[in-house]
Amino acid sequence: DDDVRWRRAQLVRAVRLLDGADLVRPQNVFDPLPWHARWDTGRTLINRAIAADYPGTYGLRRGIFLRMGGYDGDAMFENLEMARTIRAAGGVERRVDDLFVRRRPPTAAHFWRQRTRQAYDDLAQPGRLLAELAVLPMTIALLWSGHRYLGRAGVVGAALVPVIAALLVAEAGRRRDGGREAFAETAAWWAPVWVAERAVLIWFAVGCRLRGGVRYGDQRLLLAAHRVRTLRRRVRSAPPLRCQSGERADAGPTGGHRTR
Repeated sequence: DDDVRWRRAQLVRAVRLLDGADLVRPQNVFDPLPWHARWDTGRTLINRAIAADYPGTYGLRRGIFLRMGGYDGDAMFENLEMARTIRAAGGVERRVDDLFVRRRPPTAAHFWRQRTRQAYDDLAQPGRLLAELAVLPMTIALLWSGHRYLGRAGVVGAALVPVIAALLVAEAGRRRDGGREAFAETAAWWAPVWVAERAVLIWFAVGCRLRGGVRYGDQRLLLAAHRVRTLRRRVRSAPPLRCQSGERADAGPTGGHRTR
């Protein structure tokens, strides 16, 4: 993505890490921080807490990309599709959660256009999808129970449960792998806003799937990302990409093509 701003020292570190990996996955940090970038940082922190965030750009060994025949750029969750294809080809992915690379935020208008599309990405991650789908009905059940048994005080208490949970999870992500140096002390406070957004829009994303895909420009994209099992079959049958004249693919960190 052309909004990512690597520094020379970060590029040098990524290249060195590629000596033992095929794909290096850094951590993007929004800078500057308008309100919508703070909102989306809540997503970043929760991702860091439960797994890892997906950056706008990777460090990638060219050789494995050629050998696996490229990847399906028509997937909505393109970053995940590329990483899964590399793993399907036997490649090694290395997450580097303390390699903080600056990313310029989109405009507020573009941010709004991304909301349902970002939720649609999670159709490629069944466990996460189910968890996100459960947030809204669980919250409604909590509010109903609180009102039934404790009245207004119960509603307030029930409403605080998901808010506090989101704050704690996001703060854990902020503190992970040197994150306190990269993310502001108040960054986790935006996580409940993002969770509330995703709890609603994930249902819209499922609706888009039933209608033939999510809108992207003037088309609809049905595919979020392929499963690794499917990609293994594709990689085995896909012809490698051809190098330009006089070039050859590198051997990769282990010295040759690997299978599993």
